Amino acid sequence: MRPNGIHVPLVTPFTGAGGIDVKSLERLARHCLEGGAAGLVALATTGEGALLNGAEQQTVLEVCRGVSLEHGTPLTVGAGSMGTEDTVRQARERARWADALLVVVPYYLRPSDEGVIEHFATVGAAVDVPVLPYDIPYRTGKRLTVETVLRLLELDCVAGMKYCPGAIDHDALGVLSGAPAGKSVLCGDDPYIYPMLQLGAAGAVTASACLAPQAFAAMAEASRTGNAARALAFHNALLPMVNALFSEPAPAVLKAALAELGLIDDPSVRAPLRPPGPEPVARALSSLRAVL
Repeated sequence: MRPNGIHVPLVTPFTGAGGIDVKSLERLARHCLEGGAAGLVALATTGEGALLNGAEQQTVLEVCRGVSLEHGTPLTVGAGSMGTEDTVRQARERARWADALLVVVPYYLRPSDEGVIEHFATVGAAVDVPVLPYDIPYRTGKRLTVETVLRLLELDCVAGMKYCPGAIDHDALGVLSGAPAGKSVLCGDDPYIYPMLQLGAAGAVTASACLAPQAFAAMAEASRTGNAARALAFHNALLPMVNALFSEPAPAVLKAALAELGLIDDPSVRAPLRPPGPEPVARALSSLRAVL
């Protein structure tokens, strides 16, 4: 599996009683794939995966796997914790549902770069599906050098990575220009998808595409085929919506907007997340209408 195109990390809709809303999850998954997404991502941060119990996680995986099989598209499953042993446990449990595992760089402990390389090599050796490291230093507290990121991409068990530098900076340029042939760099920062595609990223993992899968898929396709002007037009149209969606802790604004559109039935999030204010939700929906 060499991931490319737009992969959508799904929110996890809840019922009014607090359980998993299977029907809403199925509806949202089909909306994304029928809108042109290349694949789905389950149990990611957007899906509040760490806030679900084991039975709830399995329900999400069953639903997402079923919809992915219907559409013939890959399913990527989130995994990972601050420790290697627990990450291996999660990876083994979830690999049977997955075409790839999205594994976050160990957080909080801030291990050495060599420790991070060993972590991913150990996880990759424990499962029989490709691993996609998820590098997001402004959440993990661990910033990898360009050389370390490229070494991760050279691991046989690694098919690509979700890369979230937080800016198009010197390091991002080094990663995008130095990525080994056959390995995919996927943008994980929604505002930077267009410039990273133009600089050689193979696609993106974007929560915002839950709302507008067609527009993000069209932007990626325009970039892939060399139509930079069309891709830029989509970027400029989508950016206000993206900014509104991330103006409060995600995925609160996104879930509220999805509920307003009827794509999920209930906008609730789990503590310590809180419901969003009305203004960013209205701004996201207004921006979406402009895109559509």
